[in-house]
Amino acid sequence: MDSVKYSKLLSIILIALIYVMAACLGVWVYFLIPFPFWLKLLLADAAATVFVFIFSLIFHNASVYDPYWSVQPVVITGLFASFYRLTPVTVLLLISIVYWGIRLTGNWAYTFGGLVHQDWRYTKLENENGRLYPFLNFTGIHMMPTLIVYLCTLPAVFAVREELTANAGSYIGMAVCTGAATLQLVADTQMHNYRKQGVHGLNRTGLWKYSRHPNYLGEILMWWGIAIQTVSVMPGRWWLIAGALANTVLFFTVSIPMADKRQSQKQGYAEYKACTRSLLPIPKRCKRPV
Repeated sequence: MDSVKYSKLLSIILIALIYVMAACLGVWVYFLIPFPFWLKLLLADAAATVFVFIFSLIFHNASVYDPYWSVQPVVITGLFASFYRLTPVTVLLLISIVYWGIRLTGNWAYTFGGLVHQDWRYTKLENENGRLYPFLNFTGIHMMPTLIVYLCTLPAVFAVREELTANAGSYIGMAVCTGAATLQLVADTQMHNYRKQGVHGLNRTGLWKYSRHPNYLGEILMWWGIAIQTVSVMPGRWWLIAGALANTVLFFTVSIPMADKRQSQKQGYAEYKACTRSLLPIPKRCKRPV
């Protein structure tokens, strides 16, 4: 088993197999229970998450869950689209979600170091919470993101099921989504190139010169783009923006503060923060700290 854990390729293949089994379990649960589709989908999603969580425990590595964030929406939207008529609304949603999902999953695969690698945030959480960590691992690392991405994906599922005609909002939302995913692609590529130089300080090149978290901005915009596409053709279901809103709150209350706290340990961070916006990659006037 150690040979698998230390091999990046074998680790990715193993995780892919785990996800295929999790998806099969989710589909089985969905068709097994007689509830409204949105509740069946939630329970199926939760079951698949529990399955992945079990393997996170087996390998003592919560990063087994990491690609779930980008794989789940593609699988769910794609499966629902296969059962309903392919309309322009569905095509635009699929383009948005598949492009984003392939890009983000590809970035995960590029940076994944094998099953011996665990995201620094999870290790920090484990070191700081001791016996409480298994509970936090299940609720905070696994179930909370699953619930948020479920809420983000739900608007697309509603729109696919209704077989609707596209309007201007559909194309605007798709443009927001593809622009957001491209923003993430550029930001991540610039960060990878920076790290290849062997420098461990603050990246102040490209988008990172003007934004401390351009990749997070892309992730936030992505799900507002999905919400725009859906609500524009289903204005009576405006409450479907809840997913995009929850995702935004997650980044502002958890992801950004954690990243800023870690970056604050690097030399020159106070000046970098004072002169660089948190999200928007546009120049900022600042007074440099003394």
